[in-house]
Amino acid sequence: MPGKLAIEGGKPVRTKPFPPRVQMGPEEERAVVEVVRSNALCRLNGTKVKELEKKFPEHMGSKHGIASTSGTSAIHVALGAARLNPGGEVITTPITDTGTVIPILMQNLIPVFADVDPLTCNTTAETIEEAMTDKTVAIIPVHLWGQPCDMDPILELAERNGLWVFEDCAQAHDAQYKGKKVGTMGDMGCFSFQQSKHMTTGDGGMTITDDDELAAAAAAFALKGNYFDVFVGMNYRMTELQGAVALEQLKKLEGVVEKRRRNAERLSGRISDLEGARPPHVIEGAKHVYWLYPLFLKPENLKVDPKRFAEALQAEGAPFVWPKSSEELVYAKPALTQKRVFGDSGCPWACRFYGRERWYGPGLCKTAEATLPNVLTLAMHECFTHDDIDDIAEAIVKVEANYRK
Repeated sequence: MPGKLAIEGGKPVRTKPFPPRVQMGPEEERAVVEVVRSNALCRLNGTKVKELEKKFPEHMGSKHGIASTSGTSAIHVALGAARLNPGGEVITTPITDTGTVIPILMQNLIPVFADVDPLTCNTTAETIEEAMTDKTVAIIPVHLWGQPCDMDPILELAERNGLWVFEDCAQAHDAQYKGKKVGTMGDMGCFSFQQSKHMTTGDGGMTITDDDELAAAAAAFALKGNYFDVFVGMNYRMTELQGAVALEQLKKLEGVVEKRRRNAERLSGRISDLEGARPPHVIEGAKHVYWLYPLFLKPENLKVDPKRFAEALQAEGAPFVWPKSSEELVYAKPALTQKRVFGDSGCPWACRFYGRERWYGPGLCKTAEATLPNVLTLAMHECFTHDDIDDIAEAIVKVEANYRK
């Protein structure tokens, strides 16, 4: 018989807190002090951001880098550089941060949501093709939770139909697909340096590309369209303070990713045979980097709902977050369902360049809606020890044994 659950009065697997994530060290402190003492905090007067724009794409295996203020702005820079006409449709996933979708709307483009693979929660070439119309101009595959999308079929689909591909790599620094790092396979790759990411500047972003003309256009877009001399752009300049921190963080990135991967593989190995839950499925040829660790429940084999399962894990000391309902998917948000973007105009949908109906709301992507509520996530980071991982595994095994049919 399995031990009595803590949520029902039993003894928890773990009571001590997990170690905090320590991202900053004396290296970052020295780098920031150096910038402050230089009196050059703007990138126009300094060297740190320029150095980052060289070293980050080199690390990823790309030629050019354009630094910006966030992952959201990194995607906006990519779309702005492509000079897409208003009314075009951009296909992406419903399971993502709103930062994937905001740039689409800000460029007077139309977000379209493709369903997902239930094994990974990533979009696929098949689901993307089902969402395509004669208005489709681009695809934004999101490498969700650190798991690369199956890119070869997506790239083949895009090439066959003349579509742009902008990779959203906000959660997937150093993830690999068949030997290539994410962000280097599409036309442009977009990264976030927000606090929770594998490397951070608090907030910040980077757009990378091998295309010389795209790189020049992206750099112009991020710098006010070079003051209107090229086109209208944004002011997305990263500061020298952020650039200095990012350079030190980049040096640590491989170690951070390796520790996360090692922890995740240890946990997955201990829960791989459970009937009521499974570890994340990693597609062939991919290297997951585990921004979050997703635990996929098998509701057909459990006596309780996912929320109760998550609460039981938390009571055992394993800090999993219970799942979101379908109402939390991006396309179910009021800004989209009520088309609240540019005042009361209804644009970009009402824009004369689009001229058709587009509906958003529950029921749009049935697999995503059926799968996501059964996925619990754990913010398991590189500072966790093997003992920490073993406690988490023990908690999962205990809860699953109690709630398995």
